[in-house]
Amino acid sequence: MLNMRKTLVQLALAAMAFPLAGTASAGDSWPGSKPIHLIVPYANGGSTDLVARQIGNALGKRLNQTVVVENKAGASGVIGTSYVARQPPDGYTLMIGTVSSHAIAPSVTANLPYDVSKDFTPITTIGTIPDLIVVNPTVPANTLADFIKLAKSRPGKISYASAGPGTSSNLGAAYFAAEAGISLNGIPYRGSGPALIDVLGGHVDMMLDVIMTSLEPLKAGKLKALAVTSKTRSPLLPNVPTVAESGLPGFEAIIWFAILAPAHMPPALQTKIADNLDAVLAAPDMKKFLLSQGIEAVGTGPAPLAQTIKADTEKWRRIAQIAHIKPQ
Repeated sequence: MLNMRKTLVQLALAAMAFPLAGTASAGDSWPGSKPIHLIVPYANGGSTDLVARQIGNALGKRLNQTVVVENKAGASGVIGTSYVARQPPDGYTLMIGTVSSHAIAPSVTANLPYDVSKDFTPITTIGTIPDLIVVNPTVPANTLADFIKLAKSRPGKISYASAGPGTSSNLGAAYFAAEAGISLNGIPYRGSGPALIDVLGGHVDMMLDVIMTSLEPLKAGKLKALAVTSKTRSPLLPNVPTVAESGLPGFEAIIWFAILAPAHMPPALQTKIADNLDAVLAAPDMKKFLLSQGIEAVGTGPAPLAQTIKADTEKWRRIAQIAHIKPQ
């Protein structure tokens, strides 16, 4: 009987130790000899794709391993994101996610085939990029306060362009209008490029656009920047005040990029991948590249990214309700 009890205890201890040993080996063996696939759920050549390729190249050099960047575009990022959710959490399939795919999509996409809180393992935040509130030079407003005053004098007459219903530019503008107590006329486009073209042409008055695409028109005097939507000023445009500085305290509407993996990744492997990516993001050349795209490198690690996803999902759900946007 004593020997039997001893055997049972040994078996129980072995069973308890097995998951820990499995977790450790998962982290120790990665990246092994297999290529790592970094999925971009958007089209080739866009800002997300450019960032992914730069990071993939740097990560490959650091690990001395092949990192294959794959574009799986469609349905505003849903196709590529849902693909990643179905892959094994072995570290060989990662993705670059954004505020659109992992915070906004649940509020604007009907029958979303993935759950942002359950179907992914957070790895690290790459960085953040604010929008600019830009207007055509013919708009008689040189500050955000001027613009709000103008909009209040012409309810529903001042127009804004967006990349389409439910996009960050659409929801950000609706958020701004609600906070400012103004009524704006939203004009949706099929993408931010066509939207910005019509603002430049004077067909639409205003837009929330990322710094990287508005910067050159601003320098050429073809746009006016009224405010930046981050909590702090952008180093690329240090003379442009924040929305919060301009009379709407607490306002923030930023875009973020992050690396995620399929759900249920062993913690040791999650930590190892995050540590390597954070080291890549901390490199001076990478910081310089990201800043040239208007992105401030972060490298948060898993826990802060998980908190960001949770907080922003709730935030944009409230904003979608304010904007009366129903999932489509």
